[in-house]
This record gives sequence, structure tokens and C-alpha cells, in this order.
Amino acid sequence: MAKKLFGTDGIRGVAGQFPLDPETTHAFGLALGGVAKDLAPNPQIVIGMDTRESGPWIAAQVAGGLREAGAGVRFAGVVTTPGVAFLTHTDSFAAGVMISASHNPYQDNGIKVFGHSGFKLPDAQEDRIEEEIFRLREAGVKPAAAELRVDEGLDLRYIHNLLSTAPNRFDGLKIVLDCGNGAASHLAPELFRRAGAGVEAICRDPDGRNINLGCGALHLEPLQKAVLAAGADLGVAYDGDADRAIFVSKSGRVIDGDAVLLIAAREMLASGRLKNRLVVATVMSNLGLEKALEREGIRLIRTAVGDKYVLEEMLRSGAALGGEQSGHVIFTDYSTTGDGMLTALQITSISARSGKGLDELATDMEIYPQRLVNVRIREKKSLSELPSVAREMRECQEALGATGRVLVRFSGTEPLARVMVEAADPKQVEEFTTRIAGAIEREIG
Repeated sequence: MAKKLFGTDGIRGVAGQFPLDPETTHAFGLALGGVAKDLAPNPQIVIGMDTRESGPWIAAQVAGGLREAGAGVRFAGVVTTPGVAFLTHTDSFAAGVMISASHNPYQDNGIKVFGHSGFKLPDAQEDRIEEEIFRLREAGVKPAAAELRVDEGLDLRYIHNLLSTAPNRFDGLKIVLDCGNGAASHLAPELFRRAGAGVEAICRDPDGRNINLGCGALHLEPLQKAVLAAGADLGVAYDGDADRAIFVSKSGRVIDGDAVLLIAAREMLASGRLKNRLVVATVMSNLGLEKALEREGIRLIRTAVGDKYVLEEMLRSGAALGGEQSGHVIFTDYSTTGDGMLTALQITSISARSGKGLDELATDMEIYPQRLVNVRIREKKSLSELPSVAREMRECQEALGATGRVLVRFSGTEPLARVMVEAADPKQVEEFTTRIAGAIEREIG
């Protein structure tokens, strides 16, 4: 069936409006409770949320539905998305629910669901939940909020687990953390202080509406200024639910997900933990990453954009490391999902053990010039049905050879074709992007 509620990252929308209105969120809890009761006779569900002002009432409606269905609920309060995945997987929970819209503004929110495996629910279970939600809405479901109390011990279990993955302490290191006024606001400073680092935390005072607002992983200027002003060894920025992390080096240089993958891959290869000498990334990762990994004898497998597709390929190929340029990085030895605090811990640990800063660890990562152009289109067609576009792409790729890449893909949510050209020669990047975008405009623009 064609899904109407669940996307690749759960249910998402404007808080208070369908599908995140009280009736639908309560119906979601009822439906999930029914599925959970098929998995365990007395199922327990863990719920967490980020810092949006809509999080508490959505969590209360979900919990009300779960309890009405006969499921038990434990509330972790403000915690990260990977924190909920960890708790679901390591405790006796039949499922975990995270209330978050990740990097979106505060007006949005979402519901992500994890099975006991720690992975997102299979499509068949999402389909069943979705069908039941619509049935309940048609029957006139009555929203009823449950009273929730935070179980303070749950987030501490998550922090203790993260600390166990770092083989060394960070005594003597000075770190700046931009918590994005989100889920990492309390947890990340606590984690790094327990690891021995000197911590300066910024953007860690959430008020329900300032999550991701001019700060965090999508807005790095405040972190760059703070790192330079403090003379810190490095800085880390998180998004709203802390499933991604972007770094800033001592010099103020941005160290994105591609550079993180290179740093981690080298260390894991040296320690014998880089299974099959593989790294998984998306089609958007810079060609410079691929070339740098090649020099180390490491193969890069590319997937469609989205950490969901990265994880699927990692499980298929047996890779232990994968991620996206945007900072979603997955270490399957330690986690079932991208985890910004885990990534920060691992990269800081590598830096501390090697005695090298991030500038030095990523010094030979050549960033190829890249241009991305969005072309508004009236319809989406296969490239095989667009001969002039296919011809331009073929000619441009042939001209670039192994020194560049051409990529055209359609947006999954907007009427846009995205054209990306990447090459060592900036003039070729500009020329070929313009040629391909022009062909698309003539054909379907």
C-alpha cells in the first residue's frame, strides 16, 4: 500500500495539525499498543522527546493510547533519538518512540518508532499501524492524555554505554559543544565532562522554540567563533535530536561527515575493525573522500541520499562504518543508528590517542569543487525518456573521466530536479552544471 503517514523517517508534520493532531497521535499510541501486544504479553514501550514545546503533549497523547491498548509506558523525557534506539534494544522494551523533527524548526514535530532490535519498524508493521490509525479516526477516536513522569535513570544508562565505547579519557582537552538547544543540551556536556574534558557548552538553554534556531549542525558560525575565542582543541555541533554531529577544528575549519568518515576509517583499518575494508556513504559524498579512501586501499560504496539507505547497505555488505556528508555517521559495532554523541566521542578519542588535531587528521582530504542546482519541473520522467538530458550527462561525464562526477536526481518531496557536478576543475563544474540544468528546463521545466 502507498503510505500516507510514514515516510523514510517516521511521521512528520506541523504540530497540532494532521497527522500530529491529538486524535491522530492518540490513535498512533493505540495502534502501536496493539502491535506490541502481539510481540509480548505485557509490552513495555519507552518514549523520549527533544525540546520542542509540542513534545510533552504529543508524548502524553501517545502514552494515553498505549495505556488504553494495555501497554506499559516508561518516559525518558528529553533524550536523543539514538538514546531511544539504545534503550529499546538493550532493555525489555517491545518498542521505542521518539518525538522529534530532527533539524526542522520548532513548529514541526514527528514520531519515530524503533522495534526491540533497535532498528526502525519493518514496513509491514508500519502498514498495519497506519491502517489502524485511519480505522480509529473514522470510528471517532477520543484523545486522552496520560500523565507522565520522567524516569531519570534511563538517560544515565545511555551515557554510561557511550562512555564504555571510548578506550581513553580526554583529560587536558578543551572542547566547545553547540547543543542546538535540542536533545543534547544536558546530555552532551555531561558525557564529555565525565570523559575528563574541559567543556564549554553553547546553545544549551532550550525554551521550546529555539531548537535549531541559528545554531547547531546546520548553523556553524557560532561554534566556529566560540572555538577560536576559547582556544579550544575542537568543537562539536549537534542537530535537534543529536543523531548527527559536525565538527570544527582548532583553526576553525569545518570537519563534515565526509572528513569524519575518513578519520574513522583510517583508525578502524589500523586496529583491524574496518570490516571488509568498506565504507558506505551516499551519492552526495565528495569525490575527495573516495580518492582518499582509495589511497588507503578502502572501497567506498555509494547509496541514495538518506541514512536509512546507508544503514541498509551496511547491513547487506557487512560494513562497520558508514554515513552522510551531513554528519549522520553509523558505527554498527556500537549502535543501530546514527548517533552524534557517539560520533563525537569516537573522533575525540582518536584525536586524543594520536596526539593530532582534526586539522592534521584530515589534512590530505582534498575537497573537489561541487555545485548543486535545483531545477523546478512540471513532471518527473525517467532519464531514458529525456534524450537531450541523457546526452548532456553522458558527454559531460566522458569529458570529466575519473576526475569528476555528474549526478541528476529528483527530489522526493518537491517538484525539483537536482543537478550536481563535481570536478577538480571549477570551470568544468560551472559549465557542465549549466548545460545539464538547461537541458532539463527545456525538456520538463
